[in-house]
Amino acid sequence: MLSWVQFFPNGWLHYGLGGLIIGVGVALLFVTTGRIGGMSTVFSSTWSFMVQRPFFQQARFVSSRDWRLVYALGVALGGLVWWRLHGQGLPQTTHVPVWQLLVGGFLVGYGARLGNGCTSGHGICGLGSLQLPSLKAVLTFMATAFITANLMWRVLP
Repeated sequence: MLSWVQFFPNGWLHYGLGGLIIGVGVALLFVTTGRIGGMSTVFSSTWSFMVQRPFFQQARFVSSRDWRLVYALGVALGGLVWWRLHGQGLPQTTHVPVWQLLVGGFLVGYGARLGNGCTSGHGICGLGSLQLPSLKAVLTFMATAFITANLMWRVLP
């Protein structure tokens, strides 16, 4: 029989606190500025600094890229703070092969573009503002994740 300890060997409190901090941060961003903090738009608007293709030069990306760049830096700095406080300053590693990370990254990026947003945008911001398209997207993300995880668990060692 599976135990929660198998899924959360280091406890679950820091996951709960992280979720709470993200939720409060996104809510504060929306309440104080009316802006939605989804990460796929942050990614696209950041690329608008460097890529001149018409997709990245849309007004919605160019007009919001300054605050979104600061937002992305805050996410990166948050990861750095966590690493310094909880990672003991040691490099973090994974046993997942590089090819799986690359394929997974490509599929997630493609899915975010296809779904007009990523899991953070739809799951945190969209559901938080009661958007029906976000509910559909989250249900699709979760169903796909469950199916993929079960297939990979059976196929890969």
